[in-house]
This record gives sequence, C-alpha cells and structure tokens, in this order.
Amino acid sequence: MPAPPDRTRLPLAVYVLGLSVFALGTSEFMLSGILQPLARDLRVSIPQAGLLVSAFAIGMVVGAPVLAAATLRLPRRTTLIALLALFGLGQVAGALAPSYGVLFVSRVLSALACAGFWAVGAAVAVSLVPVTARARAMAVMVGGLSIANIAGVPAGALLGEHAGWRAAFWAVAGLAALGLLGVIAAVPRTAVPTGEDRPQLRRELAIYKDKQVWLALSATALNAAAVFALFSYLSPLLTDTAGLAESWVPTVLALFGVGALIGTFIGGRIADAHLFGTLFGGIAASALVLAVLALTAQSPAAAIALSLLLGVTAFTTAPALNARMFNVANAAPTLAGATTTAAFNIGNTLGPWLGGLTIGAGWGYPSVAWTGAALAAAAVVLTAFAFRLHRATNTTRLIASSSATAHASQQAQSAQAVEKDAETAEEARAAGQH
Repeated sequence: MPAPPDRTRLPLAVYVLGLSVFALGTSEFMLSGILQPLARDLRVSIPQAGLLVSAFAIGMVVGAPVLAAATLRLPRRTTLIALLALFGLGQVAGALAPSYGVLFVSRVLSALACAGFWAVGAAVAVSLVPVTARARAMAVMVGGLSIANIAGVPAGALLGEHAGWRAAFWAVAGLAALGLLGVIAAVPRTAVPTGEDRPQLRRELAIYKDKQVWLALSATALNAAAVFALFSYLSPLLTDTAGLAESWVPTVLALFGVGALIGTFIGGRIADAHLFGTLFGGIAASALVLAVLALTAQSPAAAIALSLLLGVTAFTTAPALNARMFNVANAAPTLAGATTTAAFNIGNTLGPWLGGLTIGAGWGYPSVAWTGAALAAAAVVLTAFAFRLHRATNTTRLIASSSATAHASQQAQSAQAVEKDAETAEEARAAGQH
C-alpha cells in the first residue's frame, strides 16, 4: 500500500515561488493576446511577431540546463534573486524597445532567466518539503502557470487593447519586482555545500545514464506536445470548424485555464500517494478527450466542454511528471528541474510544429486533435515501460536485500554453532581436569 500523503502545511517560500512563476508564465504566454498591436506598432508581419514566441520557447529549452549547470555551486537563494532581477530587467527592456530587434533580444534574455529560475526554483521547492509532499509543492508552482493562463494572459490582452502592448510588459515587470521581494523575504538562506556534499557537475550529469530519466523526460515532452498540438490552433478550430464567433475565443481559452487550475489541484492532491496511477489516468484521459474532440469538433457545445476537460486532464499530470523526475534523479535535483523544464518546452515546440504539418497537408483543424491524441497515446506507452522497469528494479532490490539478510543470518547461525562447540569442548576439558 502506498504511504499516505504528507498533509503538513507547505512553507511560505513555496507559495512565493508560485507567485514568481505566475509572472514568468504571464510573460511567456501573453504575446498571444497582444500580437496584432505589437506587429502594427513595430511594423512587422504577424509571422515575424510570432517568432517572438518561438524565441522564448527556444531560450527556455537551452537556458534551463545551461544556467542550472553554470550556477550549480552558487547559493540557490542568491541564484533565484539574480535570475528574477534579470527577468524583470528583460521586461523593462521589452517595454522600452525601440525596434523589433531589441524586443527579440529582450525576449531571449527573459527566457533564459525564466528557464534558470524555474529549474532552481523547482529544486528549492522540493527541498523545503518532505518527499511525500513533492507533488503538492510542484502543484503550487505549476499552479502559477495555470493562473497565468486564466488571469495573466487575458489581463495582458486587456492592457494591450486599452493602454498599448508596452503596458503589458510594464505590468509583468511589476509582478517580477513583487516576486523578487517575496524571494528575498521568504526563501531561506542556504550555505553552499562543501566536501563530499559539494555539487559536482560530473556527478549530476550521471543521471542521464539512467533509462528512467530518459523515459520520464520523453513522456513529459510527449504529453506537452499532445496538449499544445491542439492548444496552438484552438482558436481557428473553434471559429472555422465549430462555427463559434471570434468573441467566444477568449472565453474558451479562459475555460481551458480554469480546467488547468482544477487539474493542477487534483494532481497535487493525489500524485504523491498514487504517482503512476495519476500519470496513467491523466495522460490516457487526455488522449481520449482529444480523440473525442476530433470526432465532435463541429459541435460548438462539445468543443467548449472538451476544451475545459482537456485543461483538467492535461494539468492533472503536471505535478506527477515533475515529481517523477525528481524521484528518479534525486541525486541531481537542479539538473532534474532544468531538464524537466526543457522537456516541457520541447513538447511545446514539437506539438505546434506537428499540428501545423497536418493542417498544411490539407487535413483540416480537427487533425490537430488526432495528432495530440496520438502523441498522448505514445506517452502512455512510455509510462507503461517506465512502470514495468520501476517494478522490476524494486523487485531486484528486494530480492538482493532478502538474499543479503539470509546470508547474514546463515553467517550468524554458523558463528553461534562454532561458539557453542568451543564452549562444549572447554567444559569437557575442565571436567577431565577435575
């Protein structure tokens, strides 16, 4: 039977990290709501403006492991403060950008800081709680992204419409400053380990020799790709296939965000006690929702309801995916967080690309739902392999442990027999003397 989840109160620092992630997530996703005014103001095409989204995603993929390795021997609190300050400066640079080129560079720098903060912040969050509360801690951080989709992105679009797109960047800079103050006040100081406990890059890189690490990362990337294959093209699917008016799109996107928040809460509550059950159930449910959506995309009611459901199923797995990675790479928590971040963003890039290929092939917008369903099914298969390997490894360890115990018992019995024989011989010699 799995151990019951730890219900102790999470430390304030975990919630402060979640608030900071809300600022990071808002910056990452808000361009979808201000793309048109931004393109008009900077006199670039929509596709060129869209490259700013790709630049952020690529910066996340590259920045997470690189910055995690570069800051490995620095105090984590100091690293969080420096990265959050850099992120805030990137938002200010974006708000003041006189040209598209300057804005592009500011997005890359912001993405690097964002990736590094998420990697180190995740390691800090799990280090502040018991092992049985890791998924709950990660749910708080993932919840920051969910709330960014519900509140941050629509608010950014509203600011962009009424106060100009630069106002959205100023608002995120303000959120970053608030998060920075929270980190300074709430995240405890930690000394850099020395001696044998000192972080070593070679030792942390050793996690990549473990098959379970690669299975966890691949499942994470495929799950993210499944969701974003659809989410990236949800707007045209709603209008062109389901026949909804464009005014419905923000509402449905917000519903997806609400579903994501619900899913994150559910996953955070159950994943610590039922990790693989959460993974199997959540990913398989996402595959089913995507397949049903592909079949019923022409129904407005079905498209709306299934968008909400997809948010629930997809984000139920997020805390479990993060916790799983920290479990299999426990010896390298910083790189574990970094590579998980990279995996999510690889999926965020792969999914839209594959979805775009199916649309370009003339298969219509429902094809992106089929693409997502296939990717989610592949993630289920990889999770099944990981579960089988997990059980086999644990069984081997149990047998080895039992064998060692039996061997030790046999040795003890032999020693006792020898000792008893010696005592008997001694008694016989004493009796002969008398």
